[in-house]
Amino acid sequence: MFNVRKKFFIITKRQWLKIKPLVKFILAICCVVAFIVFFIFNVWSPIRKPVTVVVRPGMSVTGITNYLVKNRLIKSADLFYFSIRLNGGKILAGEYDIPRGAGVWTIASMITRGQVATTTITIPEGYTIKQIKNMLMTISALSGDVDCKSDAPVCNVKEGDIFPDTYRIARGTSRLAVLDLARKKMLDVKQRLDSGRYPTPIKNWHDVMVLASIAQKETPLKMEMPVVAGVYLNRLRIGMKLQADPTVVFAITDGEGDMHGKPLLSGHLKTDSPYNTYQHYGLPPEPIATAGRDAIRAVLKPTNTKYLYFVADGHGGHIFSDSFNEHRKNHDKWRIIKKELNK
Repeated sequence: MFNVRKKFFIITKRQWLKIKPLVKFILAICCVVAFIVFFIFNVWSPIRKPVTVVVRPGMSVTGITNYLVKNRLIKSADLFYFSIRLNGGKILAGEYDIPRGAGVWTIASMITRGQVATTTITIPEGYTIKQIKNMLMTISALSGDVDCKSDAPVCNVKEGDIFPDTYRIARGTSRLAVLDLARKKMLDVKQRLDSGRYPTPIKNWHDVMVLASIAQKETPLKMEMPVVAGVYLNRLRIGMKLQADPTVVFAITDGEGDMHGKPLLSGHLKTDSPYNTYQHYGLPPEPIATAGRDAIRAVLKPTNTKYLYFVADGHGGHIFSDSFNEHRKNHDKWRIIKKELNK
């Protein structure tokens, strides 16, 4: 048995030594062929600078192939058509940013996998529906209008329906689709945060969103929001008017929520509007802006405090107090600070 194995080993070794040059030759040929294939499909490109290619809905493989040939983005229609077939044969509509030097395989792979060009849209916290729609209309990467007439939820969005966040979407996406995406995100946030337990005298999720929108507009500081929410809840409990400036701004700007640098005057506080919390007790009928996750959580878990008043401290935050006399002193300090800032 030992001799047979040894003999077999010797024969195999001798055979290998004889065919070794042939193997080297075959491997060399394979390498050359592989390089040529790689060069043709990935390197052989007429594209000298980045270009955007739009594949429209319903466009056929032949249609996109002819387009690429006509615009001199590929050198061989047959190679591109073959590349599409090897990648599944199905092309997806959208805008594609084709990089410099992209070969037929790269282009085919992008179009069949839907690697569309994307853009980032940020809906800021505290924006009103009007501000959001105006902002979306200025973004050229989007398409379509922001308004529609139907029973679809996105056609009837109001304050509190949209969740402020950063959304990464395909370039060319319709503006209504962005609004609907933010609307669905708000539904998801509600499902995650709404436990059905609310601080007194909040009765439901609608009340949560109304007060959260006020807290969102009152302070940009995450750490202050639970305290601000606590102040307004204290006022509601004792039957005191909320007297929240942002509600007046919402009323006098017809729901835009932006004074565009103009001051809020004492005369504005007398505006007759259900949103004016200087004139009416309780919460406004609807939210006055979008509320972020921190503002919503602040209402659900407010700071347990006796504070009833607060005024700006001149540094982006507020000074809180539980008596009107102390509040007046803090307000006088703010007037001095404001005067210096105006200088």
